[in-house]
Parts: sequence; C-alpha cells; structure tokens
Amino acid sequence: MARRSLLILAALVALLALVGAGCGGGSDDSVSENSVAVVDGQQITKGQFEALISQARKTFKDQKRAFPKAGTAERKQINDQAIQFLVQRAQFDKEAEAKGIKISDADVDKRLDQIKKQYFGGDQKRYEKQLKQQGLSDEQVRADVRAQLVQEKLFNSVTKDIKVTDADVAAYYQKNKAQYGTPEQRDVRHILVKTRAQADKIYGQLKSGGDFAALAKQFSQDPGSKNQGGKLTITKGQTVAPFDQTAFLLRKNEISKPVKTQYGYHIIQPLSAVKPATTQPLNKNLKTQIRQQLLSQKRNEAMTNWVKGLDKSYQDKVSYGTGFAPASTDTTATTG
Repeated sequence: MARRSLLILAALVALLALVGAGCGGGSDDSVSENSVAVVDGQQITKGQFEALISQARKTFKDQKRAFPKAGTAERKQINDQAIQFLVQRAQFDKEAEAKGIKISDADVDKRLDQIKKQYFGGDQKRYEKQLKQQGLSDEQVRADVRAQLVQEKLFNSVTKDIKVTDADVAAYYQKNKAQYGTPEQRDVRHILVKTRAQADKIYGQLKSGGDFAALAKQFSQDPGSKNQGGKLTITKGQTVAPFDQTAFLLRKNEISKPVKTQYGYHIIQPLSAVKPATTQPLNKNLKTQIRQQLLSQKRNEAMTNWVKGLDKSYQDKVSYGTGFAPASTDTTATTG
C-alpha cells in the first residue's frame, strides 16, 4: 500500500483533503462524448476516470473487500471522489498555468528517480514489476507525479508570504504552557494482588518487617514492576485515580493499606519525595519548534482557504457529463 499510495494515490489523498463541498457546474462548455466533465475548456476523459476506478478496485481486492456495485450509495461515493479529484487537478493545472508554474520532464524524472530509490532501491526491474502487478503504466505514474509537483509548487506560491512573528510564538507558548511541562513525579514500589484477603496478609507481613522487594517478586501481578521488586516511577495524573491519589499523599517510606483499583489491590510505598512539576522554558530550541508548528498550520489554513476560493471562482466553469455530476453539485449536468 505504501508504494501504491506514493505512485498513484498520493496526489489523490492530498488533493481530496482540499476538495470543497461543491465543484461548480453548469457552464456553457460542452462535455465531449468521451469525457466525464470539462473544466474551463479542459476535457476530463472517461479514460482518466476509469483509471482511478480501476485503482480503487485493485485496492479493495488487495484488502479482500468486495468492490461496491453500480447503483449503490458506496459506489456513488467512490465515483464522486474520483470526479472531484480530477476536476480539482484540472483546476490546479489552470491556476499553475496562470501563475507561470511549469513542470518539466526533467522535474518528473528527478522525482520519479527519488521514488524508485526510496521504494525500489533504484532497481528499474522491481519498479516495473510493481507497476505490472498493479496494472499501471509508466505514463500513468508520470502523470500523477507531475500533478503532485504542480500541487507542491502551487502550495509554495500561495503560502510564500506567510510569516510567524515572535509575538505569535510567545502567545502560543503562554496559552499552551501546560503541554511544555512535566507534572509531579515520584519513585514508588507496589505489590498488586487480586484479592483483599491476600493483600491484607501481605500488608501484615510488611508491617512486621517483611522484605517488600522479595514479596513483590513472589506475589505481585504487575509484570512491569514485579521483577524490579515493585519499583516504578509514576507521573501525577497518569495512573488510575485511587493509586495516583494514595501514592502522592503518602510520606516517604510509608506503607499504604491495600488500595483497590480496577486491577486489584495495591500496597504502595513511596521511595522518594515528590519531585516538583517543571515547565520547559521558552528557549531557542522551543521557539524554533513552535515557530515551525505555527508556520505549518498557517500555511495549511491559507491553502485550504485558497482552494475554497478556487471552487467559487470555477463555479460557472465546470460542467459534467450525464450521470457524472457529484452528489454535492447542485447544478444540472450537461449532456455529452
């Protein structure tokens, strides 16, 4: 699936994530007999559509799932996604042309070489074998790679002026300070058993000077700590509530009475004082991390808004062949 995602569906996944609620429709452009739609004069052929459906069939087959039959809601959804993807791709091609963005054969060759090295170790025969297994042609792969490069360059063009200021970083840090902190921690040890009777018996042994570590190794039902004599480091709020409350309230070395949780009965003994909570300061490294995170968010939001605007601008420039209009399109499809 990783290879198929990159070779065929990477562009589909990326673009469908940006597809708006509607793709326009009802322009004066005529849809040719061999097309499913037309976008500002650019025909989307039935061959392109069937190639996507063929890949969907292959994916279902690989997952041992029955492909939805024609006329079902599930099949309609798949058809609609394929149409929306192809319309979106055509719109992107138009916008790239308007912005002077060009993808050369050399650009496609370079990206395809990277794919072959990453997924096939640079072995051309392995690459060709994979295409044959998937029923793909090199031409189809190159078309998808080209579309992906168009999308990347459009993304860079749309988002090139977006900036994140120091004030943005500081404000985000203050608002989300808790995620950059470490809650209180404590080193403890415990013995977990299933019944209250056994817990009471072990508690009595401990109060009479019994060896905690030895009893933990012998009786504890906690596989993560029993071989360490019951020792573990806990973080405030990250264990079940009764255990958490008791462990942080006890004095150092104090032995608790049996504490019931969903796992059974615990006898707990803190081995250290409570380590205070700490907060990571807004240092250079954290500023860089937050800046990159905010920049990515802002760029993605800008691209999403741009695509929404694109859908509106093409509202009257997209027409569909009979039976191919997506369900989200509320205009009448033209006949082919």
